[in-house]
Amino acid sequence: MIFQRALLREFAGLAGAVFMTLFAIALTTRLIRLLGQAAGGKIPTDAVIAFLGFFALGALPVLLSLTMFISVLLTLTRGWRDSEMVIWFGSGLSLAAWLRPVMLFALPQILVIAALSLFISPWAAQMAAQYATRIDARDDVSRVSPGVFGETSGKDRVFFVESVSGETQTVQNVFVSSVQHAKSGVSMSRTGRAETADNGDRFIVLEQGRRYEGAPGDEQYRVTEFERYAARIETRENREPTLTHKNLPTPALLANPTPVNMGELLWRIGVPLSALVLVLLAIPMSFVNPRAGRSANLLFALFTFIVYSNLLSVSQARVAQGRLDFGVGWWMVHAAMVLLLVVMFAQRMQLIRLRLGR
Repeated sequence: MIFQRALLREFAGLAGAVFMTLFAIALTTRLIRLLGQAAGGKIPTDAVIAFLGFFALGALPVLLSLTMFISVLLTLTRGWRDSEMVIWFGSGLSLAAWLRPVMLFALPQILVIAALSLFISPWAAQMAAQYATRIDARDDVSRVSPGVFGETSGKDRVFFVESVSGETQTVQNVFVSSVQHAKSGVSMSRTGRAETADNGDRFIVLEQGRRYEGAPGDEQYRVTEFERYAARIETRENREPTLTHKNLPTPALLANPTPVNMGELLWRIGVPLSALVLVLLAIPMSFVNPRAGRSANLLFALFTFIVYSNLLSVSQARVAQGRLDFGVGWWMVHAAMVLLLVVMFAQRMQLIRLRLGR
């Protein structure tokens, strides 16, 4: 019992560090991409955090699976490197004795991974689609960000505002470029704001400005100065987000067993199953051969994880294309990895017996 508690504490401490590292890398990579989209005007800046949160929920199953695999692998590798394994085997413990503490550590997390993969991640994908739809339905005024060039939803105007005053509805130093009737026009004004009429129509009002209008290549441009210029804001109706196999709930996938839906179901089932197989594979993979160096088993373990994940993706694609039956595809890859697990366990146990002279 003391041995198990000490091992579980080591598993948990290392898992926390590994998870925070992987989570930070994944979030940073996604954040850079989202900030690039926000800088390009593809998404509003106030939506970056929301999209980042939806991404985090979707990435958690794979991150937790990889965290368990690395934590168990590194902990047992340290035991081999520090000769602790030799002591345990010399006292009569076999390699299979590590199954109990490893499963005590892994089973609660595998249940969490299954809940995330089957229910929470699809919900997050659906919420992200709904949020993206609401953003697309925003009017052009809602898209204004100070210091950033923006484009209207109709792609017919480019606008820029220098700053926002104390009042949230008032902007300063407005620039608007538009093309109407084969004539380009540029409007500039000192201030601008949004107003709502009694009938509910919304208008953008520019004050104390000037407009230049003319055809490209024409030397004659018309210059108009104005004290107040109002343009009606076109509003768009909210539409429901498109349901895809990525954001369909798992019961909906089962209710509509198309090849694409079955391929998605294969992936959702495969993530927790692969987490279980990988954490068991970490036990024989933790063996350190002094002649091969300390990092040889880590490289082999990383290669195994990549191959396993890619095989799951290939199975998902073949089921989605109708080239592989779901009844075969959902277990085929896992069976191959379980076979590798049995072979590696047998080899490691044989090697241990040879070392101990039994």
